[in-house]
Amino acid sequence: MNTSDTAWVLLSSALVLLMTPGLALFYGGLARSKNAAATIMHSLTSMGIVGVVWVLWGYSLAFGPDIGKFIGDLSYIGLNGVSATEPGPYADSIPHQAFMIFQGMFAIITPALVTGAFAERMKFSAYVIFVVLWVTIVYAPVAHWVWGGGWLANLGALDFAGGNVVHINSGVAALAAALVFGRRLGFGSQPMEPHNVPMVALGAGLLWFGWFGFNAGSALTADGSAVNAFVVTNTAAAAGVIGWTATSWILDRKPSIIGAASGAVAGLIAITPAAGFVGPMPSIAIGLVSGVLCYLAAGLLVRLNLDDALSVWGVHGIGGTWGALATGIFVGIGFGGIAAFTDATRIEQILRQLIAIAATWAWAFALTALIFWILKAAIGLRVSDNAEVIGLDIAEHGETAYRW
Repeated sequence: MNTSDTAWVLLSSALVLLMTPGLALFYGGLARSKNAAATIMHSLTSMGIVGVVWVLWGYSLAFGPDIGKFIGDLSYIGLNGVSATEPGPYADSIPHQAFMIFQGMFAIITPALVTGAFAERMKFSAYVIFVVLWVTIVYAPVAHWVWGGGWLANLGALDFAGGNVVHINSGVAALAAALVFGRRLGFGSQPMEPHNVPMVALGAGLLWFGWFGFNAGSALTADGSAVNAFVVTNTAAAAGVIGWTATSWILDRKPSIIGAASGAVAGLIAITPAAGFVGPMPSIAIGLVSGVLCYLAAGLLVRLNLDDALSVWGVHGIGGTWGALATGIFVGIGFGGIAAFTDATRIEQILRQLIAIAATWAWAFALTALIFWILKAAIGLRVSDNAEVIGLDIAEHGETAYRW
């Protein structure tokens, strides 16, 4: 084992964990003030619940010995046999537990991303159950397909740091949530603008900072692959800011601060699956296109009268889909060469990426909708109309984000 690699992966794990409080601020600022604390609570709760579920059975389902190229078995339940001093099957130079905790941070933030779709209207009790079910039934299988030796890995689909596993998974789950939950009271007729622009900007900054661990840490070694991933992550985020801001400036006549922050996130999302496979120049194109596409997708949600409250599908779903496709389009350009990463021609690799995209879309949408329908029938999903009018801060948690 290599102590430098171990230190890098542990530091990257801490950076990825910091992204979830960053997301709490980002989403909290986008919500209305009467729901800010409740929105932040969604992210903090994911840190608590998934942090335990991952140790008990989540890691084993995602990365345990393979069952039919579909899911892991329960050999690692309770971290049985997952050593803090010896390497595991996924990385030779770091302890098995270092790999486990790094992957655990991805599992924590992914269901937290989904919460933006049903912000301001979900019962907290239903949310707690949803997190447990979603990580177990939706997230763990897709993680196994891509990173745990499952069928998408066997197919040769490329996903360096979570385009499919994290962003398509959460973004498409958000679309299912918006359809099942229905619109908020007053949607389309009452103002529902973000209540705290500085909080959104701060959250985006923390996400950008933590994303270096997200992408560069996925190299699992402190080497040139990590350096390249670090550079292209920053470059794509910067290009995403330009893409979204320029588009909003042209179409809306104003360069939006919220748009600049959202553009950075869009660029970061799109480069995530490609970060280990492309160089700096393709990362500019990936980030720019993602900024434009995600801006248009967010606008499409409004025109369709679909209440994905914080545009999770528009940013994560579309940004992740574009990033997964762009990985096939640009793989090996500027870094490595296509032969270094795949045994396919570029056209063949694009087809592999499309199969992975379609499979993740179908799985995330169908299983998330099923979970929500079961919860809706069993305990109900939405708070009462009165609670929604008052705001979830008071109605669900008995406290407010601000005391004047």
